[in-house]
Parts: sequence; C-alpha cells; structure tokens
Amino acid sequence: MKIGVYVGSFNPVHKGHMKIVNHLIENGYVDKVLIIPTGNYWDKQNLVDIKHRINMLKNYENNFISIDDKLNYLTYTYEILEELTKNSKDEYYLILGADNLINFNKWKNFNYLINFNLVIINRNSVDVKSYLEKYNIKKYTVVNDLPLLDISSTKVRSLVKEKRYKELKKILDIKIINYIKENKLYTE
Repeated sequence: MKIGVYVGSFNPVHKGHMKIVNHLIENGYVDKVLIIPTGNYWDKQNLVDIKHRINMLKNYENNFISIDDKLNYLTYTYEILEELTKNSKDEYYLILGADNLINFNKWKNFNYLINFNLVIINRNSVDVKSYLEKYNIKKYTVVNDLPLLDISSTKVRSLVKEKRYKELKKILDIKIINYIKENKLYTE
C-alpha cells in the first residue's frame, strides 16, 4: 500500500490541509494518508497543546485518513519515517509543499529522507525542478493539478483572535470552529 506521510503542526488544521489530503487520495497519488501533528516542532512557536491538535484532526479520520497520536514525541521527520518503516511492508511517501524544498537540504538526516518517495505539492512559484536537480532527488512526484486555497494557520489564528467567525467559515470546517470556541484556543 502507498501511504502518504503528512507531518506538520496543524495549528489548527484547515480546509487547505484537507484539500491536499483528499486530492492525493482521490487522484491515486497515494492509497492512504497518515497525518502526524508534531508535538514539539523545532521551528514553531505558540503551538496549542498536541491533544487539541490531534482532537481537531480526528474529525477527518476515515478508512483513507489516519491521525497518528503516538509518534508526536519525535522531533525530526527522519525519526518518524524510521519508526514507520521498521516492520512495515507498505511504501511510504513523504508529502511536502514545494516551499519546503528551498531548505530541504538542511533538514536533519536529509540524505536519509531523499531515499523516500516525495510527493511535492507545487505552490508559491518555487522552481521545483532546480531543487530536485540540485539535491539529486530521484524518487518524486510533483503535484501540479491541485488548485490550492490561499490559507495559512497563521491567518486562521489571527481571525480567531479577532473573533471573525464569518470569515473563518470559509477556511475552517464548522466542527473545528466549534472545537476552538469550546476550548478557548488561539485567543491570546
């Protein structure tokens, strides 16, 4: 089975994240997606507690989408992939936004990571081909057929803080909005 591994802070999960996941499954890029919210993301500040991010993501779990709540303690993506592949016959595909390619060579154990199949979401007018050549990446698929929503979790947090719920309905599912309200997340 081809399993896409989507690692991120998901602080909070928004429609853009899920559009990517659903597109990859519906168009046969992968058979299933494993979403792994990071517990202590080395370059992220102000993350809400991991349990809240997992709870929000659990709204999307189904036969094709799994939310991991066990590997969140790992700091680096290579550690997650090492753990997943230990006793597995599945084939793992690391899902990356093209903007991640810019500094991909600085990721911990980069040479290990480039042995995996990469599913690269083309966006932000990044010259993907030049980075693939520069880093000598051989196993990849570039996704060019995904119309992306212009959403960022930073924008979402700002709208929550300003209580602009009408605008949030365009970029967050109502279950996520209700969860954020009930738990008073992103208010400071």
